[in-house]
Amino acid sequence: MDVSTLQVFAIVVAGLVTLAAVALFARTIVGFVAKFRLGRPEERTDEPGTRTLTLLREFLGHTRMARKPLVAVAHWGVMLGFLLLTTTLATAYGQLFDPSFALPLIGHWPPYIWLAELFGWFTILGIVALIVVRQRQHPRSLERRSRFWGSTFWQAYVVEFVILGVGLCIVALRGLEYALGRATGASWADLVHFPTTGWLGRFFEGMSVQALESTIVAVALLKILISMGWMITVAVTPTMGVAWHRFLAFVNIWFKRHADGRTSLGELQPIAVNGRPVDFEDIEELDEDAALGVGKVEDFTWKGLLDFSTCTECGRCQEQCPAWHTDKPLSPKMLVVNLRNHHHAKAPWLLADSEHRDAAMKAFEALGDGERPEQLHGIPTTAVAEAARPLVGETVGDPTVPDGGGVIDPEVLWSCTTCGACVEQCPVDIEHVDSIVDMRRYQNLIESAFPNELGGLFKNLENKGNPWGMNARLRMDWAKDLPFEVPMAGADVEDLSAVDYLFWVGCAGAFEDRAKKTTRAVAELLHTAGVSFAVLGDGETCTGDPARRAGNEFLFQMLAMQNVEVLKEVNATKIVVTCAHCFNTIKNEYPQVGGQFEVVHHTQLLNRLVREKRLTPVSRPDQADTAGVASTASSVTYHDPCYLGRHNQVYAPPRELLGALPGVEMREMPRHGEKSFCCGAGGARMWMEEKLGTRINLNRTEEALATGADRIAIGCPFCRVMLSDGLTQKQSEGAREEVEVVDVAQMLLAAVRRAEEPGTEEPVAEEPAADAPADTQAPGDGAPVAEQAQAEDDALQEGVAPTQDEAVEATDGPESAVERPSDSSPTADTDGTPER
Repeated sequence: MDVSTLQVFAIVVAGLVTLAAVALFARTIVGFVAKFRLGRPEERTDEPGTRTLTLLREFLGHTRMARKPLVAVAHWGVMLGFLLLTTTLATAYGQLFDPSFALPLIGHWPPYIWLAELFGWFTILGIVALIVVRQRQHPRSLERRSRFWGSTFWQAYVVEFVILGVGLCIVALRGLEYALGRATGASWADLVHFPTTGWLGRFFEGMSVQALESTIVAVALLKILISMGWMITVAVTPTMGVAWHRFLAFVNIWFKRHADGRTSLGELQPIAVNGRPVDFEDIEELDEDAALGVGKVEDFTWKGLLDFSTCTECGRCQEQCPAWHTDKPLSPKMLVVNLRNHHHAKAPWLLADSEHRDAAMKAFEALGDGERPEQLHGIPTTAVAEAARPLVGETVGDPTVPDGGGVIDPEVLWSCTTCGACVEQCPVDIEHVDSIVDMRRYQNLIESAFPNELGGLFKNLENKGNPWGMNARLRMDWAKDLPFEVPMAGADVEDLSAVDYLFWVGCAGAFEDRAKKTTRAVAELLHTAGVSFAVLGDGETCTGDPARRAGNEFLFQMLAMQNVEVLKEVNATKIVVTCAHCFNTIKNEYPQVGGQFEVVHHTQLLNRLVREKRLTPVSRPDQADTAGVASTASSVTYHDPCYLGRHNQVYAPPRELLGALPGVEMREMPRHGEKSFCCGAGGARMWMEEKLGTRINLNRTEEALATGADRIAIGCPFCRVMLSDGLTQKQSEGAREEVEVVDVAQMLLAAVRRAEEPGTEEPVAEEPAADAPADTQAPGDGAPVAEQAQAEDDALQEGVAPTQDEAVEATDGPESAVERPSDSSPTADTDGTPER
């Protein structure tokens, strides 16, 4: 075989570039491992088989990408093309030596050829689609509303150019191979072997064999140079997440928190030292240098550091973040990017020995604002400067993309509502909420640096056992004048095995006037259905959710252990709660302190009771008895509480309940289900003022009002407070007065009651700025909900609620027997809930 000058040149150039690329790439991989090992230890290797299946499911099924179908299909083609078409790169190397080269065994095997051509075209079309998506959503037109705001565009353009260039080279080489085969009379030069590229070969007909061979060598060299140039670029840019996620995503998904693939939401992870949860009863035995939370980037676990480098800057988290949507400085994407860049920039200093680190830092401090050398005691000066930055502190310039000062601005850190939208949307399973809360823990426990409003919250929780600082003796005021007894555990019921459920009322359900309506409605419905229950009364204290989300892990542990002890003393096994935050904490976090209970949300239990026909909705809105806390209307929209929906995947039960109400039309908001928009109360934000941007609750209230529904149904007292306050403000600006924020249980209660046998309970006293009047109704027919948000994952969710026709036709539904109370003493906190 004669080797032309062009081939010699191509072989030499390709060989040198490939050697450089492989060497640099290998060096960067070794560097990654060393940098990730700087993080604290964490065990993530349980159930390796299950983890592998989860990885394959997410990788091949693109389950996390499917929320954007067009992008998912395009990305799936590009991703598989990147992996499968590595064989075409091997072919290109062979073609430098012999333009007619084909891989042994499979080179002319039709199934392989068909697959290669399919994904060659798929790669081109897919990347073109993704380029169009990026340009249509470019910040130059959408500004902050673009999910790509803040992303590093030159890196994205490099990746797009490489993929498009490689894809074009692949199909061009296929066409040239067909033309060369036809010119040489090869038996494989037919449409069976070139089903989608043979037509391209016809453009090269008339060229000599030598010209075709030279063109193949040139295009093969171009393909190799594009591929190796990309490898060199990413090797020297370890912070190029848009490229590195191609490799790191596999690792990050395999090591995700839950081996079975569940989203890393629900329970927060306990504070750990040396990979083991801290026992707060033995806190004095901890080393004085032990980090409680994250105060430096190396305090993150190795998984947290891996998270940061895996970020592809796609902006899906940013697109869903309630803080970002209301013009706060927090962008989950930019928070991760800033931490990633800081980690890589500081790494050389961290990897040096302590002697050199100390000497370099002293030399750096002595420099002041003077000229800085490239290195200080063998450490890059930029790394020493990065080590001098506080992880959380006042920043210079835009706090979202700081020019200096702290890495994460306090306003960024405390803007988070821990709603979990970022984690839910992330296609590579980054655990943003854990990182944010870990930084809050350090600020709280070590630095005592937290928003002023939280000081009062912590004091009330510690001294009074509730966020409002109310006297525990008032916890049973919600039950005054009910026509049935509400037994208390320990007083009326010694052992909770004697009743069906412990009804966990919660602080809001006991003290907040609007939430009391939900408590009374649920109690009446359970009584009507014949479900026996008891409450803890003044033996109940806050679950500790706001303390934990605010970073005060000590206070959470104290409250949690106290509650678990009480629950065990009364032999509680089955608990029903009305607060989504209590639901999440008792169900998912109390097992961390020894409390294992079967916990259901009231919408789940009530939905089951309706399915079992122990509760039968029979009254249409224009026939319903809305005395007392009951409320209904002909149309309703449902707001998904973050800690019920995203954190615990409970989407269907509330909708099934609303769908079972006769004459009530369900109107979904554009953002619902897993894409539901936060009310703004989570992450202890309920007790902090919104001083930046616009109000999250107003944003959500405006969306609810836009549906035209007469009722905004909720399943969480936090959501009720936020949306009620938002509605009050919007009504003062001219919104419809007949709209009211109610709990799902209140609407069910109105439907269960008989209009011809009305209840006789008087309305509970309301705060002036609470819900709209309960007696306002919009009569008319409506269809039940036809669409459910998604299949219910919770084991307690089974079956379907009765249809509207079944409910209307029922003749033996339970009747209400509620008497009027003689009075209703308001028990709202004297300090008041912060104005929203």
